[in-house]
Amino acid sequence: MKVIFIRHGDPDYKNDTLTEKGKREAELLSDRVSKWNVKQFYCSPLGRARDTAEYSMQKMNRTPIIYDWLREFYYPITDPVTGKNRIAWDFMPKYWTSQPELYDKDQWINSPVMKTGEELQNAYGEVCSGIDSILALHGYERYENYYRAIQPNKDTIVFFCHLGVSFVMISHILGISAPVLWQQFFAAPTSVTLLCTEEREKGNASFRVKVFGDTSHLLAGGEPASDSGFFQEIFDD
Repeated sequence: MKVIFIRHGDPDYKNDTLTEKGKREAELLSDRVSKWNVKQFYCSPLGRARDTAEYSMQKMNRTPIIYDWLREFYYPITDPVTGKNRIAWDFMPKYWTSQPELYDKDQWINSPVMKTGEELQNAYGEVCSGIDSILALHGYERYENYYRAIQPNKDTIVFFCHLGVSFVMISHILGISAPVLWQQFFAAPTSVTLLCTEEREKGNASFRVKVFGDTSHLLAGGEPASDSGFFQEIFDD
């Protein structure tokens, strides 16, 4: 089974849609997606994700299933430095690397800083149960830290959503701390990330990353990848 996560195009966050660049990206992406044999599309309810998906959906005459829990993972916690509310990632390295529990796949969600966000705690459970429910629907049921292949298949499912929530789902599927992905990985707008089942024992499956953050469709179309969500490469006042 193949699970593909696609980040929305270059965002106009103020209006929750795409910039002109984002529209060009989504068009080039649709040329790629429309060639795929996709069992089911899923999409965030937010405008920038839906607008990105629409380019592909029109070419394929398809309609994605919308889930509210696929919205971006913008749930507030209390910043340990300022005492103000903030999202749960983009910490300065001096802080987050000094917190061992943030590296732990099981304990990061129970770390003191994450426990300051009740809404985040609830949303995390909803996202994990949501992705597991979809995988079960497609034949793979979670068991402990791997999946049982109840109905093994080579189906492809696609998610149009956001960097933050994609990393939560990927971290849950793979058994990796979400903060490690949030802090140290980047997926550009319209990038494609592919997880594929690896079934070495009958009835048992684990997911393995085959492609991460690929933007070759942009390269082929002469459109540079956006750095939206990536901070400066070197320090600059």
